[in-house]
Amino acid sequence: MTTYKTLIELLDHRQDTDKLIRFIDGTDDESLLTFTDLRSRAIHFLGALQDRGMKAGDELIILSGSNERFLIAFWAAILGGILPIPIAVGINDEQRLKIFRIAARLQNPTLFTDEALQERLKTFAAVQGLSYANSLLDRKCVTNIDNPSGRDGTVQHREPDDLAFIQYSSGSTSDPKGVCLTHRNLTTTLESMVRGLELTEEDSALSWMPLTHDMGLIGYHLTFFATGLNHTIMDTSLFVRRPLLWLSKASELRATILCSPNFGYKHYLKMFVRKPAPEMDLSCVRLMLNGAEPISAPLCDEFLDATAPFGLKRSAMFPVYGLAEATLAVTFPKTGKEFSWILVQRHSLRIGEPYAPANAEDHDAVGFVKLGSAIDNCEYRIVDNDDGVLADGCVGNIQIHGENITKGLYRDPSATEELFTDDGWLRTGDCGICAEGELVITGRAKDIIIVNGQNYYPHDIEEIVAKLDGLELGKVAVTGAIPSPTEVEEILVFILYRKDLPSFRELVTRVRDIVGIQAGLEVDRVIPVTRIPKTTSGKVQRAKLTLEYLDGDFDVVLQQLNQLPKRSTLYVQEVVSDPLASELMAICAEFSHDRKIGPDDNLFEVGISSLTLTEIMLAVEEKFPGLIDINDLFEHPTINDMSAFLANKS
Repeated sequence: MTTYKTLIELLDHRQDTDKLIRFIDGTDDESLLTFTDLRSRAIHFLGALQDRGMKAGDELIILSGSNERFLIAFWAAILGGILPIPIAVGINDEQRLKIFRIAARLQNPTLFTDEALQERLKTFAAVQGLSYANSLLDRKCVTNIDNPSGRDGTVQHREPDDLAFIQYSSGSTSDPKGVCLTHRNLTTTLESMVRGLELTEEDSALSWMPLTHDMGLIGYHLTFFATGLNHTIMDTSLFVRRPLLWLSKASELRATILCSPNFGYKHYLKMFVRKPAPEMDLSCVRLMLNGAEPISAPLCDEFLDATAPFGLKRSAMFPVYGLAEATLAVTFPKTGKEFSWILVQRHSLRIGEPYAPANAEDHDAVGFVKLGSAIDNCEYRIVDNDDGVLADGCVGNIQIHGENITKGLYRDPSATEELFTDDGWLRTGDCGICAEGELVITGRAKDIIIVNGQNYYPHDIEEIVAKLDGLELGKVAVTGAIPSPTEVEEILVFILYRKDLPSFRELVTRVRDIVGIQAGLEVDRVIPVTRIPKTTSGKVQRAKLTLEYLDGDFDVVLQQLNQLPKRSTLYVQEVVSDPLASELMAICAEFSHDRKIGPDDNLFEVGISSLTLTEIMLAVEEKFPGLIDINDLFEHPTINDMSAFLANKS
């Protein structure tokens, strides 16, 4: 790979090539964009931005449902020295509020978005009374990707240590933090990734990860663009709706590099067991990067076993570790080697002490996947709570250093200072071990919860729950827990409660409703406790509650709660006279667990996640093939509406 000083130099070098980007936006909806056309359209859009008065150092928020429009806007900003700020399109109140909270922290932002999104945000801002958002959504908003004047923009000179873009990780919505990434950070990472993945001219990539995520943008688009290789970007929502299409397209396009977090493999398998995939040949797949959330070894095995008949090699599974502050990548395993893991006694994971190996039969055994060694130009160390370096095999805090590491958080000097040690190492907030020469992540020192590859801060969810009558901050604690190696992280809500359990059952429903509606998250367990453990300084000890849950301390009370009558049974009696609606109710119950969904409830407003909603619709499509499409749900969002629609179609 050629060494580049800036992303502008990279784009200029790659413009005269026949390589291309393929966009998959539907089962039969694909488009192509050559590297040459990407630069041409980007510099054309830069002209439009500069005509509006934008200059180097200004910020461009990119909020688009189109991957093609996203990339054109991203590269236009890069060419003009404007700072792109990718933000995921939100579907709930908290995600929409995050957009405006980020904008409020910027110096001179302009919003690039789609017309439909602009109108939705205007409606949302009006309902919320966000008068300060009016300027961003009107005078400072751009929706046209073309330049009405027809003038190309003027490329601005950038130095390696100039800021390239700001990555707002999917963390706190109430206090968003932007990671500053320089051209040097990015070109260093791209060079290291190309080496670590051992990319050649024979490689091509397919990714469904969103471009607002560093894995999608840096790990796939930028890496394969830098290497001059064809790559395919599949719309994330299309993967959620049609997971089997992912590997089918990989087979058709002979893709060699794929990726997914844990939840993606799990989501694929859910559909795979219900509706086996068509014939395909996955022998072309060389690597499947697995990162962005804790990696489950049993889930990896299950996925590899399911896809082995189609030629997928076990050596393809490629577990990695990284974070936005490292410009994505920290460690890679060796290519061509089967993934492996260690078994550890759960209660031996204390900072500063060696871990205790365990056997598979041990009740307290927990498995952790090995994640390889540091990539080129980066190093990591394991330290105690006083930043003292620990010996291999000891559990400690992970710190990183290198040319790929951010210099800080955007317009936040105090948070930047806390991010680094006195000798310049970045605190990742993760805990781990160096075991047999490879990094192993054992947990997080910070209380972040990872759901479907996205990070959430407990205090944000606690603030939502505390809005309920009778609750307040300090009486609510939210944590994440992985109960077994085969499962993904659960969201647990602990509530200080000393009344009877039947009345708590009502509170469980209200908690799930408010978190689902406002944050788009599904709470797995709502647990009554007689005390919320706190430190002497008053900080909630969430990790202690998590450990007690994993140890089974709350099994009895949860069992008692589950034995109480559920309100959802009332709804079954309501629709028993309508067999079609009853079938739809049964499908909803299968995926929504014990969430209440009535026959006239709007499925978009009952507090289930978009992933669960998609799973419900896929099951409905499977039950009634050819009669209903997921898009019909928007016009018929209740069970009774769907029942009537299906009755008319059949």
